[in-house]
Amino acid sequence: MSEGYGYGKVILFNEHFVVHEIPAIASAIEKKTIANVDDSKTEGFTLSDDRPETPGYKKEKSSQQKDSLDRIFKAMKIDEENVRMELSGDLLAASGLGASAASCTAIARALSNHFELGYTDEKINDVAYEGEKGYHGTPSGIDNTASTFGGLIWFKRGKQNVIEKLKIKAPVEIAIGNTGLVANTSAAVAGVRERKEKNPKKYEKIFNEAESLVYGAKEALESYDLEKVGKLMDKNHRLLCDIGVSCEELDLLVEIARKNGAIGAKLTGGGLGGNMVALTPGKDMQEKVAKAIEDKGFGVIRTRIGV
Repeated sequence: MSEGYGYGKVILFNEHFVVHEIPAIASAIEKKTIANVDDSKTEGFTLSDDRPETPGYKKEKSSQQKDSLDRIFKAMKIDEENVRMELSGDLLAASGLGASAASCTAIARALSNHFELGYTDEKINDVAYEGEKGYHGTPSGIDNTASTFGGLIWFKRGKQNVIEKLKIKAPVEIAIGNTGLVANTSAAVAGVRERKEKNPKKYEKIFNEAESLVYGAKEALESYDLEKVGKLMDKNHRLLCDIGVSCEELDLLVEIARKNGAIGAKLTGGGLGGNMVALTPGKDMQEKVAKAIEDKGFGVIRTRIGV
């Protein structure tokens, strides 16, 4: 079998704003989706999806997954008949972790290996972006970029996307809290666009603040001023609340994380469910925050950014 992988990710700054060509910062995490591809012993395409999941996620996303796969095969000019595919790995299939992007990237890599296409990472990223359209309609491109290249990514959408790998002194522990709610990113993005059109002055002010904030965050990350990074994450969560993409469960998880020592916490990904991320430098802080989240009945992932 031919194997491919894609990293999970968290968006540290400016999900949703990135769709409107404001820079964002994302990081791959130490969790991956693995795809294995082989010739099928029977006619037709078969898929076995053994990824761990938030209950109901894979069923909820099944039609989007099919659309995504069709787009990937079309982009790669591959006949999907007589192909057997298996998805696995340690990345939870859940909203906010880049699960769809990780699967698209892993599938593109596995297919490239299986059919000996020799795709570069840049070409894999292009194919993964096409696959992401099946899940998100008009994705920003930040998820598949982090999933493909790994590391810490500065991303600005445009006619020609600006992608810059950021370097920090050392990886940083984070705790990711899971609301258990499967989110619809396409609906969340559409909702922001609709509200922005109805309230242009209000949203212009919020969007300008988000743009100013992300440049400060970049500087803070590169200088390893983690306290400032955390404060800016808190501010970014407030801005995301202001544009209507948080929810009661996300706000509760953010509050739990902050009360238990996290130096910053915010929703991550499309919002309206899914996950939040807490900046928790050091194993002790990470464990304290993670345990507090678990004690309230929520799932949690312990991992690092900047790896």
